[in-house]
Amino acid sequence: MDIKKVTVAGGGVLGSQIAFQSAYCGYDATIWLRSEASIGRCQPKLDRLCEIYLQTLEAMKKDPEAYAYGLCAKDEVEAGHLDELKQQVRHAYSLINLTTSYEEAFGDADFVIEAIAENAEQKTAFYTTVVPYLSQKVIVVTNSSTLLPGQFADLLPQPKQYLALHFANEIWKNPTAEVMRQAKTSDKAFEATVAFAKSIRMVPLKVMKEQPGYLLNSMLVPLLNAALSLWAGGVGSVEDIDAAWTMSTGAPAGPFRMLDIIGLTTAYNIMVMNPKAKDPASLEALIVKKLKAKIDAGETGVSAGKGFYTYSE
Repeated sequence: MDIKKVTVAGGGVLGSQIAFQSAYCGYDATIWLRSEASIGRCQPKLDRLCEIYLQTLEAMKKDPEAYAYGLCAKDEVEAGHLDELKQQVRHAYSLINLTTSYEEAFGDADFVIEAIAENAEQKTAFYTTVVPYLSQKVIVVTNSSTLLPGQFADLLPQPKQYLALHFANEIWKNPTAEVMRQAKTSDKAFEATVAFAKSIRMVPLKVMKEQPGYLLNSMLVPLLNAALSLWAGGVGSVEDIDAAWTMSTGAPAGPFRMLDIIGLTTAYNIMVMNPKAKDPASLEALIVKKLKAKIDAGETGVSAGKGFYTYSE
């Protein structure tokens, strides 16, 4: 399939990254957003990504450790192409289209990436509304981190062209793309999605059957939940829990640093879906309450400048 126009539904932490990376790699990229206010919240994320890409490429000139697979190949660095790639970043930034129009965003899209909130009702409402605007050729993927594509497949006119494509956060330096099929996904759509992932400088990881959490989050979510339980239960401080992980394993970031990068809203949405959270006396309900308090205070993570930690520009 010849993919030219890519539309990302949702301009959150990952939605904005996916669209920026797609534009950087030469695709006609559009971000669909629910409202003008959503556009206002998305634009600063794109501004920040542009600066990160430019700074990372510049740093590669002197520091090999700054190398980011999602931005360039090592032979491009060695060949002195970094200034050309920086120009490519600026060009991509200038061309990303933000719109609230379903027709403009989806009418002629070849590849749609749904990256809205991790909430089954919101995803169902989105798919139900967008169907009349989708062409017969379009491949639709969900970037959901925990919800299975199979539960939404029959909402779409072409279930065989629907599957999951899940990215790790900070995709320019963590370039994994988990491609997960559901029971009705065709081999053609699956392989086209693998090829798309490669084309935007990602490393496709094939998930051959539905698994809640795919590969990465099947391992990561239990770690984050354990950290949140220790914090909410008063067992340890954020800093000490992180230190216990990083100093004992050599990992570059602890669970709360990771939560700040992922975004506390995503963590909250996942935790709310836990049946145990419905019991107000449970530890899960306490975690939900404490996360909600931070979100209400605007402390949603790195993109907001503050989450469990405070971040400066």
